[in-house]
This record gives sequence, C-alpha cells and structure tokens, in this order.
Amino acid sequence: MKSFLSSLEKRRLRCRHGMPHLRWQSCLFVTVNAAILSLLLFDGPVGGDHVPPTIRRIGLMLTDFGKSDWIIIVSAFLLFQGWASSRTATSVRHRLQALRVSWIGCYLLTSIALSGLVANLLKRLIGRARPEHFQDYGIFSFSSFSGHSFESFPSGHATTIGAFFAAFALLFPRHRIAFVACALWFGMTRVMVSAHYPSDVIAGLALGGWFSLMIAIVYARH
Repeated sequence: MKSFLSSLEKRRLRCRHGMPHLRWQSCLFVTVNAAILSLLLFDGPVGGDHVPPTIRRIGLMLTDFGKSDWIIIVSAFLLFQGWASSRTATSVRHRLQALRVSWIGCYLLTSIALSGLVANLLKRLIGRARPEHFQDYGIFSFSSFSGHSFESFPSGHATTIGAFFAAFALLFPRHRIAFVACALWFGMTRVMVSAHYPSDVIAGLALGGWFSLMIAIVYARH
C-alpha cells in the first residue's frame, strides 16, 4: 500500500510541474518543418497529377472515417452511459469502472469537438485553395472566408483523425505505434481523393494530436 501511495504522489508531482517530459518544443519544431517541406516538395506534384483510379477508390472507402459526427455521437454515448451506470452500480469496483468509461467518453468528446472547431476556424481564416483548383490558382493561393473551395489548410478530417488516434495512443500507450500508423493512413486518404494537399493533412494531424495532448494534461491535473 505504501508503494502504491508513493507512486500516486510521484504522478501528482509530475503533473504539477507542467508539461510532461516529452521535449514538446522539439516535437513542435519538427512538425512545423514537416508541414513546410511537404508544402514545398509534395503539394505541387500531387496537385498537378491525377491520382490513379485504384488509389482513389481505396481513399473513397476509408476517408469518411475522419468525419467527426459519428465519433462525437459515440463519445457522448460513452459519457452518459458510463455516468448512468455509475449511479446504479452495486459495488465500488463497478462504479469506478463506469466512471472511467464516462471520463474516457468525455475526453474523446472534448478533444474531437474542440479541435474540430479550431480547425474549421483556421481553414476559413487561412482560405487556401483546394487541389481541384490547382490549375487555376496553384498551391499558394489564399482567400479568407471565400467558401468551401478555399478551405484546404488544415484538413478538418485529418484534424479529427489526429485527435482520435492521439487520444487512443495516450489511453493505450502499448499500441501507440499502430495508432500513429493508422492516423497516417486514414489522414492521407484526403490526398487520395484529391480533397487536400499533403501539407494540409500533416498540419491537420498535428493540430488534432497536439489538441488531444493538451486536453489530456488538463484532465490529468483536474
């Protein structure tokens, strides 16, 4: 029991000291440079060439995973179902298990919903032309609040995917490599269907991932 209490106290102390020891400044620096390099090296060739039909079909089958509505509905269900089960639980163990499910649902809900709101605001404010207009405008055309055709950066689908898989990587760290791989595959389906440039996807994945991390730190503290 003493060792268990000691480990809990160490965790509390780590939370009080701010950001976890993951060298977040270096991660942010690498992320920004990856988006810039993708913009300069890959966006032009992707926008200028047609995506092969086979790859496009694969993208069309997988790309709807990044829609936030179904994730928000499932997260809200977990939140309220867990809370309701905790109120009717007959033992402390079952009550704690139900509360854990409820908090996971709440964490997913806030991460997905808030990151999606930020992404939608940014893409309207930045106003980058989508790949479908590459021949007319190229990769450096920006027009704020000009409609759907100028809402390419960052990708909203990729932001949702990044937040979703980053949250699961934090909840189940043993499988974090698999979650990262899934995020890359599902995120790049937006390029396969010619809805976004690679840099849009990288920026969206990074935005969603960082958002889930920030929300996790807030939850860990409070």
